[in-house]
Amino acid sequence: MAKKEGIKLIANNKKAFFDYFIDDTYEAGIALVGTEVKSLRMGKCSLKESFIRIEHGEVFVYNMHISPYEKGNIFNKDPLRVRKLLLHRYEINKLMGKVAEKGYTVVPLKVYLKDSLVKMEIGLARGKKLYDKRETIAKKDQKREAEREFRVKI
Repeated sequence: MAKKEGIKLIANNKKAFFDYFIDDTYEAGIALVGTEVKSLRMGKCSLKESFIRIEHGEVFVYNMHISPYEKGNIFNKDPLRVRKLLLHRYEINKLMGKVAEKGYTVVPLKVYLKDSLVKMEIGLARGKKLYDKRETIAKKDQKREAEREFRVKI
């Protein structure tokens, strides 16, 4: 069978870009069962409230909600179960070193299909302070105003 080329976005974590400065991004595979993959292909996934931990040299994602597949009956797993992320050893070591530093964390950014494989983009992030968030909101408002004025002139 021929592979389907391209990337199809399944879920996006907009809140992560608002709450954190994303310094570096990595692409990770996710260890899933068959019914979870079918449910993801239908777009039933949520990254709200999800987070990533590194334990014993392995990376896990918590609270990622994948809705049960309708036709999966007994093969469906718990929607909020802990799922292992698949990364190279040197990437895990790099993440562990950065997370050991004060202020760094690892956050899930998006889940997507890449050439029929389910992938997750994770980001090495630093938390924003309240004044940074206000600055982000002000920039968005300025950009929106500029686009509105540009549309009015045309």
